[in-house]
Amino acid sequence: MRVTVSRKAHFNAAHRLYRKDWTMEKNQEVFGKCNNPNFHGHNYELIVSVTGEVDKETGYVIDTKVLSDLIKEHIEEAFDHKNLNKDVPEFKDLNPTAEHIAYIIWHKLRVLIDANKELEITLYETPRNFVTYKGL
Repeated sequence: MRVTVSRKAHFNAAHRLYRKDWTMEKNQEVFGKCNNPNFHGHNYELIVSVTGEVDKETGYVIDTKVLSDLIKEHIEEAFDHKNLNKDVPEFKDLNPTAEHIAYIIWHKLRVLIDANKELEITLYETPRNFVTYKGL
């Protein structure tokens, strides 16, 4: 029996969308208000989903307490109340779009969850704008 277990989390972070190799005019044209040199913030909602076979002994795909602890330690503590461009090393040379943030979160968690389980990240930047990343 394959089941998907999901855990919801939350973090607040600031960022600026821009490319260092583009002019200010080109950045403004492409990223608009999100290119604000003084940054802007979001209240991100995160859903981490793990799919796999239910363990016959425990009845779990993954212990939700374990999943919760992994998200808290490796994602919330790394991203919450941070400036993604300045405070999170993964975004030193990577534009912190919602797509890239979901990608980074997936990679941070993928190595911590059994390889025989599927991992999916859904990241809400706003209540109406969200992205989903399922891996390569």
